Amino acid sequence: MGRGGGGAALITLTTDFGLTDPWVAIMKGVIATRAPGVPVVDVSHGIPPQDVLAGALVLRHAAPWFPAGTVHVAVVDPGVGSERRALAVETDAGLFVGPDNGVLSLAAPPASVRRIVELRDERYFVTPRSSTFHGRDVFAPVAAALATGTDADALGPRVDDPVRLSLPTPSRDDRGVRGQVIYVDRFGNLVTNLSGDAFPRVDVSITLGETRIRGIATSYAAVARGTLVAVVNSWNLIEIAVRDGSARERLGAGVGTAVRLET
Repeated sequence: MGRGGGGAALITLTTDFGLTDPWVAIMKGVIATRAPGVPVVDVSHGIPPQDVLAGALVLRHAAPWFPAGTVHVAVVDPGVGSERRALAVETDAGLFVGPDNGVLSLAAPPASVRRIVELRDERYFVTPRSSTFHGRDVFAPVAAALATGTDADALGPRVDDPVRLSLPTPSRDDRGVRGQVIYVDRFGNLVTNLSGDAFPRVDVSITLGETRIRGIATSYAAVARGTLVAVVNSWNLIEIAVRDGSARERLGAGVGTAVRLET
């Protein structure tokens, strides 16, 4: 089976390439050449450079909104040209193609995985293969092959030991729950690892450094402009924001900043 779950062929792209250079367009050119007519959707090309965890989080939360059988390509690949493997992962929902550095792992948890294949068969690559641009030479042509019906097993041998990322887990003590910021979006909103449905929304306080926020609001607009606010975001995680501003700039916070929630 090439496309898990059947359905119309579709390819998504998630990278840290940005839009200034031609790299994204080149990948799309390879796909258009090898899979004419297959739609390509840009999830994001604004992943911070080499930030594998950010890429994995974006992919995890975007993939469920696409049709079954979609081929998701993720290229956040600081190890390109090294001995790191290239993988295609088939899950109950679709296929994930990218480097074996954990970027695919959050979107393809073990319980959902049907098979994992190491990409080795160079018939499906662009040749000669660059040591610096596997997005063009490996991942784009493999995605095109999968989207046009190539069976994943044709691409190489099966493997069962992919690199997996682990998100930091909140911990409890006698003062409440300790968590941390795990993602910052382009608005400067601070996304934490605290689940939005695990706590009451009124009788809580959230502390970052010397700053305390009382309660969890229903929306950004529930507070005045320029005010710090905690909300449950669309990923069902508690997020710290500034209405019409940037919590990252206001608080000088970022990924790894400690957060405490008290009830």
